[in-house]
Amino acid sequence: MTKADIVAKISDKLGMEKGDVQATVETFMNEVKNSLEGGENVYLRGFGSFIVKKRAEKTGRNISKNTTIKIPAHNIPAFKPAKVFVQGVKTNVKVK
Repeated sequence: MTKADIVAKISDKLGMEKGDVQATVETFMNEVKNSLEGGENVYLRGFGSFIVKKRAEKTGRNISKNTTIKIPAHNIPAFKPAKVFVQGVKTNVKVK
């Protein structure tokens, strides 16, 4: 499912203009992104949490030069689904 699919479904369900729905979806995503970039987590009850995770410093390898490199500690965005969300996927999606 793409962002356009999400906008179309919301537009159909609520009877709103696609342009208005797209602006709302874009604004929501920008607010989540801005919050995470500011170091703030976003909690959506019943859906999940967008959080900032810290990755520790580690040693990696550059295979082409056969050298060791240090990868510094850094933060990454992550999504942790709510228990209700996880349970719904477990019960409704068949294992392939």
